[in-house]
Amino acid sequence: MALVLSSIFCIKAQDNRQYSMYGYGLLSDRATSMQRQMGSIGYAMHSGRQINVMNPASYAAIDSLTFLFDIGADMSVIWQKQINPETLMKEKESRFGGGLDYITMQFPIWKYIGASIGLVPYSYVGYAFGTDIEHGAMSNQGEGGINQAYIGVAGTYAGFSLGLNVSYDFGNIINDVFTTVENSGQTLYEHVMQVRDWDIVLGAQYTTKIAKTERLNLGLTFSPKKSIHGKTWVTKQETIRDSEADTVAFMKMKGKYFTPMSVGAGIGWVHERASRWMVEFDFTYQQWSKATYSPLYADDDPDNMVFEGMNFKDRTRYSLGGEFVPKIRGNYFQRMAYRAGVYYNNDYLNIDGNHLKEYGVTAGFGFNTPEGKTMINLGFEWKHRKATPNPLITENFFNITLGINFNELWFWQRKIR
Repeated sequence: MALVLSSIFCIKAQDNRQYSMYGYGLLSDRATSMQRQMGSIGYAMHSGRQINVMNPASYAAIDSLTFLFDIGADMSVIWQKQINPETLMKEKESRFGGGLDYITMQFPIWKYIGASIGLVPYSYVGYAFGTDIEHGAMSNQGEGGINQAYIGVAGTYAGFSLGLNVSYDFGNIINDVFTTVENSGQTLYEHVMQVRDWDIVLGAQYTTKIAKTERLNLGLTFSPKKSIHGKTWVTKQETIRDSEADTVAFMKMKGKYFTPMSVGAGIGWVHERASRWMVEFDFTYQQWSKATYSPLYADDDPDNMVFEGMNFKDRTRYSLGGEFVPKIRGNYFQRMAYRAGVYYNNDYLNIDGNHLKEYGVTAGFGFNTPEGKTMINLGFEWKHRKATPNPLITENFFNITLGINFNELWFWQRKIR
């Protein structure tokens, strides 16, 4: 079952994100389509209308009659460019990709307690490229990622909410290197990371009225540093001879690979009367510099390390976003939600002394369905990613996100007269 779910969520591997070949791949922040339209904010978001996996304390905001179900997908166009070190010429490439992103649901347990279950991505890997070598060629390709099947619960009292997510983390990350030498055939080195683990996220929120129509929300999340359970190995296969693959390196991940201590904090302001305004600022800190990522050596040779030249740096992310509904009881276009956001991310990957960074601008709309509560969220995102001081590969993205947030009164029972 885990393999089936993992394959469904790895449709993103159709695109070409070359930085995803390092570490655990490119990270996700558990944001839904609606949240991605606002720069992926959510630590302080306390709403019973939308599911917010970023802070499990938000589950307590759901009322006792409502059931929420949210499913999201995205599509990306990627433009890449780099300088060929041999010809010193710019090389450009464009790719398409996309697929299912997440599935979540939320429901009440009691008057002051809410819960959520779902499946969200933690990281994703997808790339393919080739280079010339002396007397031959080398090509690299990879796919996979880590997914999180989670269950969470939260309770609220006097404006304070506390929540907990427990997740089962699973997935395979596969990195292949093909070398083809003239008159010598082709050799495949395959590096596999198989993760079967668990994780927790603690969340807290506080919401208070600062005026008759205005509310202040504060949010905080924490995840401890922990060892990853799983195994990793490298196989070698002489493909031209149709030979069986030989395992040339193997390692259990427990105690040698870690995820970092992570902290998220947010502050949000909500105005709601005839119209609705919402603005939030989020900050994320992940201590990747203290998260061990042990080298794996092919043939136990210290000079033959997989992905030499990579290490981790602390990750920081700044997000600002908001939503505007012109008239809550107006015509259709006045009841639509208009959203926008920006973000800046110092990523965790450091490649040959070059730190990966990215920034982006987002926007989107929330379309009400005829019955009024279910919402279709359509978003757009432009993202720029490169390393510094040497930019290595420059990537520009245009993403389209689509999410459907079903809002049903499943727990309402009609009175029989």
